[in-house]
Amino acid sequence: MRHILGRLAPDFKTIADFRKDNTKAIGLVCREFVLLCRKLDLFADAFVAIDGSKFKPSLPP
Repeated sequence: MRHILGRLAPDFKTIADFRKDNTKAIGLVCREFVLLCRKLDLFADAFVAIDGSKFKPSLPP
């Protein structure tokens, strides 16, 4: 897709506006994704939360 768009990428404001304008639809898609994962028995006993946070590694001295 980026090749077709000439390597254009949305900036943070465009993405933030999209998320704000489509909150309900994004929530419904996430709900459907969870239901699909449950149907396919893809969940285990462990949980992982992903929120887009970035952390620098802390290396021992």
